[in-house]
Amino acid sequence: MTVDARMTQVPTADRPPGHGPRTEAPPTDAPRTDARPAGTPRTDVPRTAATRTGARDGAAADAAVRRAELAAFLRSRRERITPEQVGLVRGGRRRTPGLRREEVAHLAAVGVTWYTWIEQARDIQVSPQVLDAVARALLMDRAERNHLFVLAGVADPLPDTECTGVPHAMRQVLDQLSPFPAVVQNGRFDILAYNRPYGRLLCDLDALPEEDRNCLWLAFTHPGWRASLVDLDATVRVMAAKFRASMAEHVAEPAWKALVARLTEASPEFREIWARHEVVRSVSKTKIFRNAQVGTLQLVATNFWTGPNPGPRLLSYTPVDEESRQRLVRLAELDTAGPEQPPRTRQGERPLAGV
Repeated sequence: MTVDARMTQVPTADRPPGHGPRTEAPPTDAPRTDARPAGTPRTDVPRTAATRTGARDGAAADAAVRRAELAAFLRSRRERITPEQVGLVRGGRRRTPGLRREEVAHLAAVGVTWYTWIEQARDIQVSPQVLDAVARALLMDRAERNHLFVLAGVADPLPDTECTGVPHAMRQVLDQLSPFPAVVQNGRFDILAYNRPYGRLLCDLDALPEEDRNCLWLAFTHPGWRASLVDLDATVRVMAAKFRASMAEHVAEPAWKALVARLTEASPEFREIWARHEVVRSVSKTKIFRNAQVGTLQLVATNFWTGPNPGPRLLSYTPVDEESRQRLVRLAELDTAGPEQPPRTRQGERPLAGV
């Protein structure tokens, strides 16, 4: 049988084009379905090698900018931390205002060369584990940690890490609680923020360097703070036990280890208590303070947790009796005799005023 040569075959649904019998091209005089006016540029031109190269160059440029920003950010965080804050000895003359690169690498347990390459904006792949260790070594708060991982283009393995900052609303609460002393602490007993009465309750906190504003450190080393604790022996033992219980979840973190090392070196009393491995859960109770300006105060300590327990908390002290209440009022009046001051916060926290 003779088959008309002009017949064409259309591929069936289960036979993709190009895999069936060869089809005949349409007649050359058939009208074009993609006709366009002369001079009109085509929009269906496939990407050329030059186009792909340009896209790669653009992505590489963006990555280089991101690496440079990451390097600058790490340098700024490193330079703001003193060796004493992380339990290191300052030593002789230092050209670096804060930590050296090798010190950060040591604290983070990463290679010095590897960390140096990150600060030099080298084109290297940084793992989430390395970034996590560096963030902890540099004592980054939640916002800084998030910024670090975003710049590195890496997902944070601990997205729910607690925030160490003190919110504006919390600082307002501190201010409004006066004349009752109030303070915001974290699980490490760092004093994150406090109101005026608390700043004068046990000693003049404003006069202390920031790295010393830690209740555990002051309870074992500061003469004025210790003199204000009527039941000193029992208080320091309970504080050390609470600290050990909280540290169970942070045993590998540099800041926690640094505080233990610093206390161990400075206080034989702490070394003896720490060796007992005592732990205790935090509870509210009546505490007795001996203030040099207003006398003995009997106060009930109450914890208001701002996150998971153990974590940041607002600790307030309310008077047990009328005499203690009147003495707290006098303490607040003594403190407000000077210029108006907002609640104090640690470095990096914005003061209440102007926020």
